[in-house]
Amino acid sequence: MQEYYIGIDVGTGSARACIIDSTGDIKALASENIKLWQPAGGYEGSHYEQSTTDIWNCICICVKKVVADAKVDPTSIKGLGFDATCSLAVFSHDTDEPVPVTGPDFVNDGNDRNVILWLDHRPLAETEKINATKHNLLRYVGGTMSVEMEIPKVLWLKNNMPPELFDRCKFYDLADALTHLATGTETRSFCSTVCKQGYVPVGVDGSVKGWQEDFLHTIGLGDLVKDNFKRMGGVDGVNGVFRSAGELVGRLSEKAGKQLGLPAGIAVGSGVIDAYAGWIGTVGAKVKLGSDHLDETVASNDVSQAFTRLASVAGTSTCHLAMSKDPVFVPGVWGPYRDVLIPGFWMAEGGQSATGELLRHMLETQPAYREVKEEAQAAGKNIYDYLNDHLRDLARRNNTPSIAYLVRHFFLYGDLWGNRSPIADPNMRGAMIGLSHDTTKDAMALLYYATMEFIALQTRQIVETMNKAGHTILSIFMSGSQCQNEILMDLIATACDMPVLIPRYVNAAVVHGAAMLGAKAASAREDGTTEPLWNIMDRMSKPGKIVWSKGDPAERKLLDVKYEVFLEQCKTQRDYRRRVDEAIREFSWKEDK
Repeated sequence: MQEYYIGIDVGTGSARACIIDSTGDIKALASENIKLWQPAGGYEGSHYEQSTTDIWNCICICVKKVVADAKVDPTSIKGLGFDATCSLAVFSHDTDEPVPVTGPDFVNDGNDRNVILWLDHRPLAETEKINATKHNLLRYVGGTMSVEMEIPKVLWLKNNMPPELFDRCKFYDLADALTHLATGTETRSFCSTVCKQGYVPVGVDGSVKGWQEDFLHTIGLGDLVKDNFKRMGGVDGVNGVFRSAGELVGRLSEKAGKQLGLPAGIAVGSGVIDAYAGWIGTVGAKVKLGSDHLDETVASNDVSQAFTRLASVAGTSTCHLAMSKDPVFVPGVWGPYRDVLIPGFWMAEGGQSATGELLRHMLETQPAYREVKEEAQAAGKNIYDYLNDHLRDLARRNNTPSIAYLVRHFFLYGDLWGNRSPIADPNMRGAMIGLSHDTTKDAMALLYYATMEFIALQTRQIVETMNKAGHTILSIFMSGSQCQNEILMDLIATACDMPVLIPRYVNAAVVHGAAMLGAKAASAREDGTTEPLWNIMDRMSKPGKIVWSKGDPAERKLLDVKYEVFLEQCKTQRDYRRRVDEAIREFSWKEDK
């Protein structure tokens, strides 16, 4: 009988599920929007919260739908895999119920708002305190811990919650919270704890227990050290269990099975952060990218192929993931992380805090937005395709050699939400040179192109920084909705001067990767070992479409110059801020009042 596997992906705005067969073909796909709360009082709207109860309900809807749509016998489903955003989920260790994270009262309003979203920037002060320690573990997160990570959020809760409530809390990365809800186990994933919670795998740089006791005491989280770090998942092999991607964490419980409409006992794989599921769902494809790469007809696809492939997972934000055989330390790039996907191998994670969100924001705040949106709807297109067509028409009407020529004197720096990589500065903001009084549709189209140009140039900055440090990235494997934007894909390929691969399942590469985790869990033998993840990726990945770097030397030269200006904008903004901060020191007394 054919076996099937279900992947579950929880993004910033929706939960998704897909069901695949043993060859990796997607048989059905479903999506359900999840709720997001933005409580008042946050710094520049920095508070973002969600609910594991709401998320789980949405997952149940999606799973039931894909099983029905695929007309699959539920008893033929052998594995479940989860991925989710790297958000902090909080439960009580005594009752296992959601603990509200909304201050100042931290009272449950009936919505179980127990998740601080990755995008939440409330712990800026806590992040600065953590980074001021210069602790050795910071080497393994790019030199500084990001405000998007989970330890700063736990510290914020410690500093703001009533002590008796904080003492009752246990903490999960969202993906681990979902496998907990599915199985009832307390198993943690290396992907979540190593990448976002300051866990250093045993044996790395003298690490003995994984969790760094002196670090937690230094930053004020000594409470978490008690009982061998039980509230964070414990110590592997002592009072806790930690697993690499897709390794068996347990079996689907009776309760979760009833909620999902599935039989109990299905294998559940160790979850991953959503971007890492994008890596799983893309980089295993057999594709001919050059003389030193494999053709899709070649039977062998060795894991070493992954070392030259950057997975770029583009959604609200974009994550850039690269695997290496040995640790590579890159300033401003998170990692190197060992064991998070394949045991013994290392991952590095660069990223842009806002790409899809940046495009949305730049368009929606432009005066012509409503008019353009209505025109796009009347034409039966989304606003991005409509503007792409308008840009091509503008180039034709102005008889210019390319669209890039239209914005040759417009320079946009777009770190409106701070910089994740490679300078790791949450205080970075946007800047424009060349802004005019024009508020027409044409001006909106040019602003949109300049925003895409910024995304492409910053991708080049991240790739160059990683390669300079020791990586050997030769190609970019994209996933996410931005893959459908032809102009953006052309810009990234040309700016980085390397091929960009668009996956077969453009809108489902991440959830497809999660389903592969389910396949790995289902392969578990009696001794607990499972089929190597790369073997599963090799078997189930599908070839995609290649976008090549443009050969036009004039456009390449223009982008090279724009890149030099981009780097100057990045540098001078920080210099301006430093000079102003020095000048206003005498005014600090006003802030104290």
